[in-house]
Amino acid sequence: MTLDIIGAGLGRTGTLSLRTALIKLGYPCGHMMDVMFDQGRKTDVDFWLEVSKDPASANHDWDQILTGRRALVDYPACGAWRGLLAAFPKAKVIFTLHPKGPEAWYDSTRGTIYAGTELDAGTPFGKKINMMMDVLIWNGLMQRTMETRELALARYDSHLEEVRATVPPDQLLVYTVTEGWAPLCAFLDLPIPTEPFPQVNGREEMARVTTRLKRMQSFGLGKPQT
Repeated sequence: MTLDIIGAGLGRTGTLSLRTALIKLGYPCGHMMDVMFDQGRKTDVDFWLEVSKDPASANHDWDQILTGRRALVDYPACGAWRGLLAAFPKAKVIFTLHPKGPEAWYDSTRGTIYAGTELDAGTPFGKKINMMMDVLIWNGLMQRTMETRELALARYDSHLEEVRATVPPDQLLVYTVTEGWAPLCAFLDLPIPTEPFPQVNGREEMARVTTRLKRMQSFGLGKPQT
């Protein structure tokens, strides 16, 4: 299998809108929502836990999470962007930025993802999700900066600079989803759809996702069956 698109941008930067857009453009796309909610992919978290031991390595069995996909965006994949690019050197890389800037990204992340999606850490699935995010993202990609605004904002910028320094310019799009279809379609050499660009998963939507997750857990769903 191959991977056409790697999303290197952090979560809470319009990645679910990007995922929706990529699917409409013919690129089936993985996202953190799949890890959390797709019962058909409930073992993905185990794969990402293994990747977290060496996220810059190409030597993982990427086929495990690429079945039916041509793109990966958001967490946890962006935490392994180096390994993915090493494994798929011809892939195009999209780096999403928060439309309102790094400060808005930090506030959004601290108020949603970093605060936790209120997974029950007493369940096997909850423990795995928390461990995956801690090792691969908060202590890995973000280098333990999230508790201090200034450090996290500096890491937001340095992450972008690392991607710019690594990815060939013709393979990289730095992008905000409020720009719509035009730059994305130009980058992918595709015609612009007639329908509006999708705008999904604002903070209100994230709150609804958290409520959904809590309801799923109250009925014993949302975690691997043992």
